[in-house]
Amino acid sequence: MRKLLRYLRPYAAGVAAALALVVAQAGIDLALPTINAQITNHLLGASPQVSFVLMRGLWMLLAVLAGAAAAVAASFFSSRAAMGFGRAIRAAVFRKVEGFSQAEMDRFGAPSLITRTGNDIQQVQMTTMMMMRMMAMAPIMCAGGIIMALRQDAQLSWVILAAMPFLGVIIGVSLTRALPYFKVVQQRIDRLNQVLREALTGIRVIRAFNRDRAEEARFDAASTELMDVSMRVGRLMAAVFPCMMLLINLVTVAILWFGGHRVEAGLMDVGAVQAFISYAAMILFSLMMGTMIFIMVPRAQASAVRINEVLETAQSICDPAVPRTPGEAGGLTMTGVGFAYPGAEAPVLADITFTALPGQTTAIIGSTGSGKSTLINLIPRFFDVTTGSVRLGGVDVRELAQADLRVRIGFVPQKAFLFHGTVADNLRYGKPDATEEEMWHALAVAQAADFVRAMPEGLAAPIAQGGINVSGGQRQRLAIARALVRKPNVYVFDDSFSALDFKTDADLRAALQAETRQAAVIIVAQRVTTILRADNILVLDEGRIVGQGAHKQLMESCEVYRQIVLSQMTEEEIA
Repeated sequence: MRKLLRYLRPYAAGVAAALALVVAQAGIDLALPTINAQITNHLLGASPQVSFVLMRGLWMLLAVLAGAAAAVAASFFSSRAAMGFGRAIRAAVFRKVEGFSQAEMDRFGAPSLITRTGNDIQQVQMTTMMMMRMMAMAPIMCAGGIIMALRQDAQLSWVILAAMPFLGVIIGVSLTRALPYFKVVQQRIDRLNQVLREALTGIRVIRAFNRDRAEEARFDAASTELMDVSMRVGRLMAAVFPCMMLLINLVTVAILWFGGHRVEAGLMDVGAVQAFISYAAMILFSLMMGTMIFIMVPRAQASAVRINEVLETAQSICDPAVPRTPGEAGGLTMTGVGFAYPGAEAPVLADITFTALPGQTTAIIGSTGSGKSTLINLIPRFFDVTTGSVRLGGVDVRELAQADLRVRIGFVPQKAFLFHGTVADNLRYGKPDATEEEMWHALAVAQAADFVRAMPEGLAAPIAQGGINVSGGQRQRLAIARALVRKPNVYVFDDSFSALDFKTDADLRAALQAETRQAAVIIVAQRVTTILRADNILVLDEGRIVGQGAHKQLMESCEVYRQIVLSQMTEEEIA
C-alpha cells in the first residue's frame, strides 16, 4: 500500500486541502456541544436572557454552516485526489501490462489482470479516499472529545473509559475474523471473471455442443463461491455496527444516570450533561470510524499486494540500453535458434538456421505441434530465443528497440483479430497516417476491396470487437490489408490464408508477389497449394528443420514433405 501511495504526489495539494478542511470541520463539531450547553443552561435559568440565547444561537448556526461547507469541500478535494490517484495507478498498470511478453501474460492470465486493473485498484482508491477523511478526523475527534469531556466533568469520564475495553473486544474480534476472507474475495472475483470471459468468448462452441446448461452451472458455482465468502464478510460487518451502536447507547444511558445524580447534587449543570453526552458520542463514533478504516485497510492491502505484483514484475523482454538501427537490406536471418518455454522439459525448437532475403518468399510447413507458430513469434520478439540469434538487417533483434523492430514487420497472426471501430480504423492500426488511396490499394491487394465497397459506409463501415460481424475469410483479408498498409521490411503470415477459398488464395498470392518485391515474406501454411511457388520451403518436424529448398527439390529429398503433399494432393495434381 505504501509503495502505491507515491502515485498521490501529483495530488498533494488536493490532499492537503482536504485534510485542512477536515481539521476545520472537526474543530467546529467540537465547539457546537459547548455552545449548545450554554444555550440550554440559560434557557433553564430563572430569567433567561433572550439576547444571549439569540447570539449563541446565531453562533451555532454559523458554525453549522461553516462545518457543512468544510465537509463538502473536504469531500470534493479528497474524492478528486483519490480518483486521480486511482487513474494514475490504473495507467501505470496498463503501461506495465503493455510491455509484458507472452510469458508474463500467461503467468497472470487475462481474467486476473482485468480484476487487478479494475476491482483491486477501486478497493485501494476507495480506501485512500476514506483515509483522507476518516483517518484525519477520527484522531482529532477522539482526542478533542476526551479533552472537552474532561473539561465538562472529569469524574464522569470514567463511564467512557469503562466502555473502551468492550470497544477493543469488538474491533479485535471483527478484524481477526475478517482478515483471512479479503484475499479470498479477490481470488473468487478472478475466478468469476475467468468463467464469464470463457463463456462470452466461446459462446459459439458452447451452443454448438449444447453446453448452455453446463456453463450456467459452472458460472453459478463460481458466483456462489464469491457470494459465500462475501456473505461471511457481510455478516461479520453487519454484526459490528449494531454492537457499536448498542455500546454507544449504553454509554449514553450511563451518562444520563450518573449525570442526573450529579445535577441533583448541584455538581453539574443540565447543559453540561447534554454536552458530555455529545462528546462521548463523538469519542465512540470516532473510534467507530477508525474501526471502519481498519476493516477496509486489510482488503485494500490484499488488493495493493496484487497490484504491486504486476508493477514489480520484471519484464523478460526489454529494450537495450543503447539500441541499434538495422540496415535496410539484408532481410531476416536465424542462426542456430533454439527455444524452450519456461518450465518445459524439452525445447520446442532446436538448431533452426535459415535466411529470408528481400524479394523472396520463405514458407514454413510441418505437422501440427512442430513449432511453426512459435518460430515466427521469435521474429517480433514476442519471445526471446533460448539459444542462437535472430537478425534483422544484420542486427540481432535483441539489440533493437522493440518499437523500431516491430515497425519494420507486418505481422498477420494465426487468429485474425479486428478492433472495435471502422474498417479505416483497423487499417490505420498498421499506419496511423495512411491515406484513403493507400487503404484502398491494400484492400485491393488483399482481395478485400469488393466486399468493403459493397458495404454502405465503405471504409467507414463499422467493425464489431473481434470482427464478429464479418466472416472468417473477410477478417483474414482485412488483417492482411492492415499489414500491407504498413509497407514493412518483413511480412509474416501465420497461416493467414486458411479461411480463403482456392481462387481467392491464388489471386491474393499473385497480388502479394508484385506488392512485396522489396520485402522478405515469411508464410506459415498448412495448405500445400499456398506454398508451392515459394523460393524456399522449410519443413519442420518436432521443432527441427528436416528439409529446406524448393518444392521439386523437397519432393525428391524430404520424405516428411512428400507425405504432407501426398496427403493433400493426388499424383495427377502434383504432376
